[in-house]
Amino acid sequence: MVVSLANTQEPLFLVNRSGHRPSSEGAAERYDQARALCGEAGFQRIPFRGDTDFSQTGHLDRWDGTGIRFVFGYDARANVIAAAEALPTRAWTRLERRPPYEIQTAPRQRPVNVNEATIVEREFKNLRLEAEAVAECSYQPTACAKPYRMVVVRKHISVEQGDQRLFDEIRYFFYLTNDHETAAADVVFLANDRCNQENLIDQLQHGVGATRMPVDTLQRNWAYMVMAALAWTLKAWFALRRPEPGRWAARYAAEQAAVLRMEFKAFLHAFMLIPVQVVRTSRRLVFRLLAWNPWQAVFLRGFDHWREPLRR
Repeated sequence: MVVSLANTQEPLFLVNRSGHRPSSEGAAERYDQARALCGEAGFQRIPFRGDTDFSQTGHLDRWDGTGIRFVFGYDARANVIAAAEALPTRAWTRLERRPPYEIQTAPRQRPVNVNEATIVEREFKNLRLEAEAVAECSYQPTACAKPYRMVVVRKHISVEQGDQRLFDEIRYFFYLTNDHETAAADVVFLANDRCNQENLIDQLQHGVGATRMPVDTLQRNWAYMVMAALAWTLKAWFALRRPEPGRWAARYAAEQAAVLRMEFKAFLHAFMLIPVQVVRTSRRLVFRLLAWNPWQAVFLRGFDHWREPLRR
C-alpha cells in the first residue's frame, strides 16, 4: 500500500503486506499518519483521495469533524444506483472533459485510427463512450452518523460489434465527498487526478526497483522498498530545492516542474550517469564534464544550490 503526497508524488508511507490481505486494510491509520506529517510540514488544507476500496466510511465522521476534506470513490451498489436513477432529468448536466494538454502552436490533423478500423474489420465487441453527465445528491453511508455529498457520473456507452450497433448501456460512477463548495464536475476531475498515483507505482516498480522483493520476509522486503523509494524522493527534493527568483523565474519554474514529472530512468541519465574526469591539483579538485546534455545547466544550478549549506 502506497500513501503519497499528490503535490510532488513523494511516497509518504509504504506498507508491505501479504498478497491475500484486502487492499484497504490499515489505510485509515496511514491516512492519520499522513495528516500529522503534512500538518507538521505546514500544510493548511489536507484533502484525502482514494478509489472505491479506500472509502473508509467508518472514519469519515471523525475526519470531517477535524476539518479534513475527502473525495473517495464509492462502489456502484444497487441502492446508490437506484438513487441515481431516481434523480430528475433537470438534475443532470453534461460533463465536459478538459483537454489533456494546451496546444502551443497550430492544431494538427488527427492521424487515422488504425485500431478502430481493425476492431470493425475483425468484428470485435467495442464499447464507445457517447456522452457523460454529472449530478449530485445527498447520501448517508451506514457507518456514518450524517449524510455527505454524493457526486454521480452517468456514462452513456454504445456497445458495437463490427460496424453494427447492438445496444446502449448506462454505467454509473460515484464519488463521496464532504466538499459542498466545489462544482460537481470539478469534484470528478479532482477524484480522477488520483489516477496519477498509478504513475508513481509504476516508477517505484520499474524506475527505482522498489518492489523487486529480493529477500524472503515481509519485514526485510519492506526495508528494501523504503530504501529504494528514497531515490525517488531525493529526485523530488532536487527539483523542489532549486532556486526560482530573479529574471528567469518563469523559465526556472518550468524546468522545476519538468524535473519533478520526469521518469526516474530519464533523471538517472540526465543528472546521475554523467561522464566526469577528476583532476587532482596541488590545491583543489577539478571535475570536468566530458559530455553535454540539455539538462546540464539545470544540473549545475542545482549543484551550486545544494552545496551552499556546506559552506555555512
